[in-house]
Amino acid sequence: MTNEETREPFSASDHLWVRDIKEDTPVKDVYMVKVKKAGQTKAGAAFLSLTLADKTGDIEARVWDNAEELSSRFKEGDIIAVSGKALLYRNQVQLTLTGITPSSCDDPGIFLESTPHDTSAMIKELKGIVRAIKNPDLRDLINAFLSDHLFLERFRQAPAAKNFHHGYIGGLLEHTLSVCRMAKQVCAQYPELDADLVITGAFLHDIGKTREFTSGKILDYTDEGRLIGHLVLGVSMLDEKLAALKRFPPDTALCLRHMILSHHGEYEFGSPKRPKFPEAFVLHFVDDLDAKVNGIARIIAKDKTEGQWTEFNRMFERYFLKERAMPREEEPVARPLHQDRQGKLF
Repeated sequence: MTNEETREPFSASDHLWVRDIKEDTPVKDVYMVKVKKAGQTKAGAAFLSLTLADKTGDIEARVWDNAEELSSRFKEGDIIAVSGKALLYRNQVQLTLTGITPSSCDDPGIFLESTPHDTSAMIKELKGIVRAIKNPDLRDLINAFLSDHLFLERFRQAPAAKNFHHGYIGGLLEHTLSVCRMAKQVCAQYPELDADLVITGAFLHDIGKTREFTSGKILDYTDEGRLIGHLVLGVSMLDEKLAALKRFPPDTALCLRHMILSHHGEYEFGSPKRPKFPEAFVLHFVDDLDAKVNGIARIIAKDKTEGQWTEFNRMFERYFLKERAMPREEEPVARPLHQDRQGKLF
């Protein structure tokens, strides 16, 4: 397959997005290789099983002919130009590829999904929330992070997850701001809560994700992300900043460590401790709510099935309704200006 056959150079303006690939669609475009696996058919013939992606989603692909030779041309994480056709297999659209070549296309508009919100505006809003914190120790702690240029750059770029919620560039910042907003609202409803502590916990709860994920073409886990995880990394990062704040109250530091470690809520969700005071409970619930609302919206947006319902989601063990039937407002009936608006009983 030559470059001319695959119309290099490629650009986002005329890209065939994964979300738009339907059954019988001919495909000649570039995609990122997320997963590459070699296999053998029952007859002993080699084939390739691939997961290809752009910023709109993933799609399964298979290479049945000349698999070994084509496999030698690329590896996981590469951008490849492909040709083939979309077929339906077990009610899922899947590509059958006949040609693959490495591609030099590096247009970030094709491969990297990013937050739809302006990151500078989000940072500005977050700083405004921090300025409203009355406790000077907590305010100084957050500012120690926000004045750390390396942390702030990672914080702007990091995803909040690999696949589920806010799994895109800037997702961590978007999620953190959302959790801080909700924390403020909950504390306004329940004035007995320590609002400054809840908001500080909301800012800190996922800071470890700035070191848990890579920042390349593929969102993946770093070695310390796999070996340690963002909860423990977050506590370590907190302790690094606390070491420079000599008069920070030890009991408050202990509460913040607990809030980071317990914010997943339950042991089976990865928390080594469950929330043990009201502010920690609030953090867990607002974090969980924001993650689920964003995650479900992404499941619905990326679903390729026709009709009102998504395909079955294994994480939530259910189908999701894509389009809710809303009652239509009746067209207003024109009436003379002098006519009473109130109907008469008799």
